[in-house]
Amino acid sequence: MAPSDRARAAIVADDVAATYGRRLIWRGASFTIEPGEFIVVLGPNGSGKSTLFRLLLGLIPPAAGTLAVLGQRPRRGNAQVGYVPQRRELDRDTPVRGRDFVHLGFDGHRWGFELPGVARAAHRQVDEAIEAVNAEPYADRSIGRLSGGEQQRLLLAQALVGNPRLLLLDEPLASLDLRNQVGISELVASLAR
Repeated sequence: MAPSDRARAAIVADDVAATYGRRLIWRGASFTIEPGEFIVVLGPNGSGKSTLFRLLLGLIPPAAGTLAVLGQRPRRGNAQVGYVPQRRELDRDTPVRGRDFVHLGFDGHRWGFELPGVARAAHRQVDEAIEAVNAEPYADRSIGRLSGGEQQRLLLAQALVGNPRLLLLDEPLASLDLRNQVGISELVASLAR
């Protein structure tokens, strides 16, 4: 692959290996994912799917090989990469509203006061992300009191709020009933278009 093609690719892996501690998880992974492609990674529990996400997010380095995400080495906190982690049950008493939870995806890395112009733009982006995942009816309720499907939609809105160029979803359908699996699948398919 020519260097210019590599720079345009969403993800390029060249002979990448991953370890967990001293244990080799997998090796020899070489692949290219182009912008706009919709890829599913399948494998049994413990096969390293979540480890792949940790590599792509820059949370851990490859044990061997080279990896590029959007033309650069993966780095923690890359705003161009939206991420929905494996589903976790949120405590029922979590007092955060769904809307505020989504807002953390926009500026959760910052501390201090919002600037007036920035605040308006942020609120608009949060509203657009909530609308994109059809979560308006429950966005102002406590996230801990929402169903698993409703929480999953808000997690997806949080990943979308910064308009990322790449979206990584780690087991987005786990623990969801069939109706919510279909809803999330249709939503993700529409976003991929």
